[in-house]
Amino acid sequence: MEEKMMINGLLGDEILTPERLSSLLSAKKYAEVKLLLEDVPSPDLAELFYEMDEGQHTLLFRLLSKELAAETFVEMDSDLQESLIERFSDRELSDILDELYIDDTVDIIEEMPANVVKRILKNTDSENREIINNILRYPKDSAGTVMTTEYVRFTGDMTVADALLHIRRVAIDKETIYTCYVTDKNKRLLGIVTAKQLLLAEPDTPLSEIMDENVIFARTHDDREEVALMFDKYGFIALPVVDKENRLVGIVTVDDALEVIIEESEEDFAKMAAMTPTETSYLKTGVFSLWKSRIPWLLILMLSSTLSSAILSGFESALPAVLVLFIPMIMGTGGNSGGQSSVTVTRSISLAEVEFSDLFRVFFKELRVGILCALTLGVATFAKVMLIDGLLLGNEAVTLLVALTVAASLALTIILAKIIGATLPLLAKKIGLDPAVMASPLITTLVDAISLIVYFFVASNILSI
Repeated sequence: MEEKMMINGLLGDEILTPERLSSLLSAKKYAEVKLLLEDVPSPDLAELFYEMDEGQHTLLFRLLSKELAAETFVEMDSDLQESLIERFSDRELSDILDELYIDDTVDIIEEMPANVVKRILKNTDSENREIINNILRYPKDSAGTVMTTEYVRFTGDMTVADALLHIRRVAIDKETIYTCYVTDKNKRLLGIVTAKQLLLAEPDTPLSEIMDENVIFARTHDDREEVALMFDKYGFIALPVVDKENRLVGIVTVDDALEVIIEESEEDFAKMAAMTPTETSYLKTGVFSLWKSRIPWLLILMLSSTLSSAILSGFESALPAVLVLFIPMIMGTGGNSGGQSSVTVTRSISLAEVEFSDLFRVFFKELRVGILCALTLGVATFAKVMLIDGLLLGNEAVTLLVALTVAASLALTIILAKIIGATLPLLAKKIGLDPAVMASPLITTLVDAISLIVYFFVASNILSI
């Protein structure tokens, strides 16, 4: 990394660099280090660790306050977390775990090897251990796996004064206090009340009079991506999660929803690029792991391309040599056209903007877009073939009919590619497949075969071959 990290410290305009911090630690000026770090944001502190010598990590971490140490620990990647855990005593590990929110602890556990998970659970108190185990039992990619159980809950018979007193008692251990939840004694969700409502209401007002009973919630087994999208739709900072009996079991906070959206987007990008998604960063992913994530798709696409080869070989003897020159252009343009539509529709599906019931509307829209693109590129192709290939390059085999054949073939290919690229993701979603799988790579392969069929069909009719 060329540019070293620098943090504006709290001592005037003093700049805190990894080199200066390392020097202070070596000189055992621990009080000065603590003063420099006490108000540095935890994400910046986590980045600072990567610039420090590994042998100083534990010492630096121990100089942080418990709360700041826990916040910084959450911001670190799994490799650095595992390295620190191995150096922690059981007491230190227990202290850190006590400061973490439940959902952060679950996230860490999911990234750790079995021996580290065993040690983490061993140093977690029995109540939190049971909660963690319950969360880990939920299906992967469900709302239950990203929720936290640390929320503020009231009962319907409480007054505003009771609620404010309760917040003061428990707020330090809760992830958010801005949206609170009202339940009955069996924890069935009755409504929500915000901190603003509590502050503006009279102290003796019953919560049942000010709470909002029209609660939007998620269920534990709902898809986490759909739950995350609800934050964008409704502008939530937290969303309650209930079980089958409508009992409140947790909440999903906006920071967790944002992480889900980022992770799902990264997975979709990987699938659209014909790769199996990986959970580690590129530089930390081994060559063998990258090979495993890419080779299955490359094999599938290579084998599927034999369809294009079979079509080409079937018409090879009848195809004039001049037309062979334009096959790459037609296939490439068709693949690009289909890829544009598939990526657009796949993104709209992920944002819940379109669904299978919109299939006809999507079809009609892409048909019109395809026609406009086909007319534009068809005219441009005709001019290109006549002027560049015919006149400029002096290819005598390029005639008016050849240029018309190429232009018409490309135009029809574009229209078909747009329709295929737009409808396949919706069909995939309908039958339970990931729409991203139907994106560029597979659609390109399919469009390649169709473009050859169209090309030979047009050529046989215009050139009578």
